[in-house]
Amino acid sequence: MKIAFCSRWLSRVCLPVLLLLPAAASASVQKLGPDLYAYISEDDSSANSTFLVTNKGILVVDTGLNQEQGRKLLAEIRKISPAPVRWIVNTHYHQDHRGGNSTVGPDATIISSAYTRQRVIQSDSAEYAPNLVVHGESWLYVGGHKVLIYEPGPAHTLGDLVVYFPDQQTIATGDLFLTNSCPAMDEGDMENWVHALDHMLTLPLVHVVPGHFEAATPAELKRFRDYLEALRDQVGSMYRDGLSLQQVKERLSLPQFKNFRQFPKYEATFTDNAEAYYHQLEQRTKPKPPAPH
Repeated sequence: MKIAFCSRWLSRVCLPVLLLLPAAASASVQKLGPDLYAYISEDDSSANSTFLVTNKGILVVDTGLNQEQGRKLLAEIRKISPAPVRWIVNTHYHQDHRGGNSTVGPDATIISSAYTRQRVIQSDSAEYAPNLVVHGESWLYVGGHKVLIYEPGPAHTLGDLVVYFPDQQTIATGDLFLTNSCPAMDEGDMENWVHALDHMLTLPLVHVVPGHFEAATPAELKRFRDYLEALRDQVGSMYRDGLSLQQVKERLSLPQFKNFRQFPKYEATFTDNAEAYYHQLEQRTKPKPPAPH
C-alpha cells in the first residue's frame, strides 16, 4: 500500500510519496444504491472513485493517479457494464484525482470547477484539460437518476467540487473528507471547509465516499468536521492572543482525535494543519498596502 498527500510546499501539486505498509488486497467495489458504486483504491496514493451506471452512459467521479490506476478502475466498471463512460467529474486539480481521465473515458465530457480547469491547463501540457465548468451548482440527469454537482467554495483547494446522488443518499467528497485521517491542506480556506462539511451533513445521507481510505458514514464525516472545528477554535484563539506559530504548535491539544492517521512526511498532521490555518489567519489580517495616489 502506498500513501500520498498533497503538499502545499511542492508547487501545490499532489505528488506521490511512497510509504511501505502491509500489503493490501485488491481494490474494493461496493454497491451503494441503485446503479451507484464506490471504488476504494487499494493504493492510497490514488484517489477513490464513484461511478453511476445506466444504459444511457456512465458517470465517474475521479479517475485515479495515472493510466495504470485508470485501467484498474475501468476493469472494475466493465465487470458491471459495457456502457460508455460519458461523464467524468474531477473534484479538484490534484493529479491523483484526474490522472486516469484519458484511460477511463477517452470520449467523456470532463467536468470541473473553473479553478481546476485553470490549474490543469497551467501545470499539465498534456491533452485532456477539463472541458465543462460548473459555476455554483449544476444538475445532471444520468439515465433515470439526478446528480447534483456543486462548488462548496474554497476549502481543500480554491476550486473543489462535490457530487451528491440524492436517489442513493450518497456524497462523493473528494479530499474535503478523508476517513479518520488528518488532511493535507492546499491554498484553501479552513473556515469555509467547516461550513462546507456542515452543509453536507444537512443532506439526506447514508453513504460517504472520501477522497482516500475506506467508505464512510455521516457519523465519520461529522467527526472529521469536528476535528477541523476544534483545530480552528484552538488555533484561532491562540492567534488572537498573539502567540507565535511555534507556541501554537506546542500548546495544541487534540486528544479526542488521537486515532486519526497522521503522516509527518506528507504535511498531514495536527501541527501541519495548525500551521496551514495560522498562515491563513496571517493573510487575512495582513495590512493592505496603501492605494496609489
